[in-house]
Amino acid sequence: MEPAQLYALDTPYSNESERTFREKTGFHPEDVKDKLVLDVGCGMGRFTDVVSRWGGKVVGIDLSLAVEAAHANLGGRANVRILQADLFHLPFPPETFDIVYSIGVLHHTPDCEKAFRQLPKFLKPGGKIAVWVYGPMESWERFASVYRRFTVKMPPRLLHALCYVAIPWYHVCRLPLVGSRLHTLFPVSSHPKARWRVLDTFDWYSPRYQSKHTYPEVYRWFISEGLVDIELLDFPVSVRGRKPWL
Repeated sequence: MEPAQLYALDTPYSNESERTFREKTGFHPEDVKDKLVLDVGCGMGRFTDVVSRWGGKVVGIDLSLAVEAAHANLGGRANVRILQADLFHLPFPPETFDIVYSIGVLHHTPDCEKAFRQLPKFLKPGGKIAVWVYGPMESWERFASVYRRFTVKMPPRLLHALCYVAIPWYHVCRLPLVGSRLHTLFPVSSHPKARWRVLDTFDWYSPRYQSKHTYPEVYRWFISEGLVDIELLDFPVSVRGRKPWL
């Protein structure tokens, strides 16, 4: 288990994950309460935690060993089930779930569009799906892409240790005049919380696959799967839709 995985859930005094979940899915507590929900790529359980606290019955799946951390964090809750599974071979019958969502995961597969297309069939008629994927590349990400040629080959624990440079580097990048240029040359997370900076930076530099997408592109995916009531949310690139009633 990676050392970052157990401290990534919100403390009782923080609702950051709830805010992020709302922004990237458009869902609110009344949308998920008493619903059967699938969290595709649950990681250590950050958003599974949110849905379960909101009263949803949630199944979190992940291909990685992060499921061990998710189970340690949330396995004792009656409305949570954590499974290790491949989203291209999910062990559920069609039309199982009221809600399916995936936040920050599909773009880390070999084919983001193909990964998305696996999901709508698991929605009940009238069920809703929401995804958030990386948007178009920004200028600072070009340098990150160069570094990723090397970081994706590093042992995860070594890379995780190196990502602790994000803690002091954040303050360097806030210096007047030179800070933005330094951030462009050596991008790390600018999250205000030190531990989150480490985790976010690790998430940038560790995945083998990482693709970028646009609203029109993702909108076409939703249309091609026959989804309706498609919404382009304010947080790029977040899209939500509904499976038609029969």
